[in-house]
Amino acid sequence: MTDVILPGSTLGMLGSGQLGRMFAIAARRMGYRVHVFSPDADSPTGQVADREFVAEYEDLDAVREFANTVSVVSFEFENVPAITSQAAGEIVPVRPGGHVLHITQNRNREKGTLSDAGLPVTPFAPVHTEEDLKNAVESLKTPAVLKTAGGGYDGKGQRIIKTPDQALAMWDELGRQEATYEAFIEFQGECSLVAARGVTGEFKAFPLFENEHANHILDVTMCPARVPQQVREDAEQIARAVFEILDVVGVMCVEFFWTKDDRLLINELAPRPHNSGHLTVDAHLTCQFEQQVRAICGLPLGSVRQHQPAAMVNLLGDLWEKGEPDWRSLCDHDTSKLHLYGKHEARVGRKMGHITTLANDIEDARTQALNARESL
Repeated sequence: MTDVILPGSTLGMLGSGQLGRMFAIAARRMGYRVHVFSPDADSPTGQVADREFVAEYEDLDAVREFANTVSVVSFEFENVPAITSQAAGEIVPVRPGGHVLHITQNRNREKGTLSDAGLPVTPFAPVHTEEDLKNAVESLKTPAVLKTAGGGYDGKGQRIIKTPDQALAMWDELGRQEATYEAFIEFQGECSLVAARGVTGEFKAFPLFENEHANHILDVTMCPARVPQQVREDAEQIARAVFEILDVVGVMCVEFFWTKDDRLLINELAPRPHNSGHLTVDAHLTCQFEQQVRAICGLPLGSVRQHQPAAMVNLLGDLWEKGEPDWRSLCDHDTSKLHLYGKHEARVGRKMGHITTLANDIEDARTQALNARESL
């Protein structure tokens, strides 16, 4: 049996943004210490961690020094260099493992792995050459989306191709780097399922989340999702298969397109807690960050029972353009909970925080959350 990493131990976090911050808060609440490895000093995670190691991810001596101070390492974003996770893994367990990072850091590897396993993914074709691009246009048609195979998030590294003659120019705009050509999906909604898998294979999934985006950035999340029961069951079944195929230990999010004929297609994976899961901090008995702690430490997973219907809205840096938001007005909304991430500079499109609202039904929760943000 795998040794359990008990409270009082020190946990390591690669990455230092808001996801690491909320992980550290959950871990410290449970009696753990937290060390963070960050390229930047006084990071959102560093502000609440016990110790902040400041160095570049490629500084492997510093990575090993960091790993020698902790019992297990996790990460808060999937673009940690492979050599970094490998160096840490020489000393302590890294969960999820480096093999999960390797697959999810590249769209073609990710989609190919899932497709080969018989899981439903958006129709796609890898693009390495002009000939690949030409064949993709011919087989998958237009409109379509061309995405860089690595590094993109929140709509970055993506181009919409409306007609075949645009394809080459769009690939030029992406620097002709390896890309993924995806058929455009007629969907009626976007959903995500956050789940956890422990070292013994125990699996628990949060209720399916329903997501609304603005300018390719998550704007509103609602739970439970307003979808048929069969869709919820399908989402959990697909997610469980993904976790088992990749042998994930930790928390991961599976993002879906919900098609007009009530099918689910996997859009992408995030092998870590997810923006859409932030509402679990206030709305569920165990939040996604506590679940991450439990999973990587070999503890039993917590209950995912939801207290009330909930909605979350993101707070982007745009809100600071005319000065500090009106926090006092927000606090007049007594069903809303404010979370700020400790970032020093507000920029347009940058996630600075979020608001979660609980209500008796999901429509009311969404309305109240939007009204609370509007009051800022």
